[in-house]
Amino acid sequence: MPPPSTTAPDPTEAQRDPWGFLVLDKAAGLTSHDCVARVRRRYGLKRVGHGGTLDPAVTGVLPIALGPATRLLPYLEGTKTYRGVIQLGVRTSSDDLSGEELERRPVPPLEEAALEAALGSFRGPILQRPPQVSAVHVAGERAHVRVRRGESLELEPRPVTIERLELLTWHGETGQLEVEVRCSAGTYIRSLARDLGNGLGCGGALAHLRRTKALGFDLSRAVTLERLAQDPLPELVDPREALAHLPCHHLDAAELESWRCGRALAAPLELAQRLAQGPEQNQPVVVLDADGELQGLARGGEGGRLQPKLVLNAKG
Repeated sequence: MPPPSTTAPDPTEAQRDPWGFLVLDKAAGLTSHDCVARVRRRYGLKRVGHGGTLDPAVTGVLPIALGPATRLLPYLEGTKTYRGVIQLGVRTSSDDLSGEELERRPVPPLEEAALEAALGSFRGPILQRPPQVSAVHVAGERAHVRVRRGESLELEPRPVTIERLELLTWHGETGQLEVEVRCSAGTYIRSLARDLGNGLGCGGALAHLRRTKALGFDLSRAVTLERLAQDPLPELVDPREALAHLPCHHLDAAELESWRCGRALAAPLELAQRLAQGPEQNQPVVVLDADGELQGLARGGEGGRLQPKLVLNAKG
């Protein structure tokens, strides 16, 4: 990939307008929407969005897209990584310790080997039932809204994938264990805590959670809200860096004109072969001009063609 640049792709936009990604280290007590509002005010932009909602109690990586980068959010890496503490021996209405306590049970004496065996059943593709207090839509309304009206919901299980689930520490005297989880989008660590506790026969709830990686960004790139409030403004992550996990194609001058008009292009033989087989099949392709500036994203089509999916600086 070429060196980072924060020049907006559309010359009709004011060149002073920033665009790219800001990675926040979200503090507890704020919603993701609160964080977006602060970024919007600080940078003086209306077009701001976040990738991957964090519950108010959860801290850590919250990627925020500014300007045209909001259109790139669907193409970023979807897996996320968390570190969390699970409290065994308690069930709550929200599956974390912020909810109403429903039941307490004694935690059975457990060795790490028994915990490892219990955790093993959650590794890989699983069906997971979201917490009742969640942002899942039920009949066009958020589940947490209906629950707070007094309704009791039984949400349908959904397929998720837990790629890594590692036991970091176990404290038998307090019934708390710390885990690291790498998982697909849509996975609820609160549900994992609940289901682990149910499997052990004592109940469980999430005590603390911190997201350490999301959409390809980790805490090494994150800035605090305190830093956001200071001058100069934090430097944004170049969109091309965020898309570095994808294959790319450089356009020549003739292809660039066709691309800006939304026409499909012939992919080079090597790229066409990569897109037709293996893990890169059906992956988006980052499209750059001869100078390495981002021009959009394509998908491989029939006959080795690159079909435009997102065209920046389009004509017409």
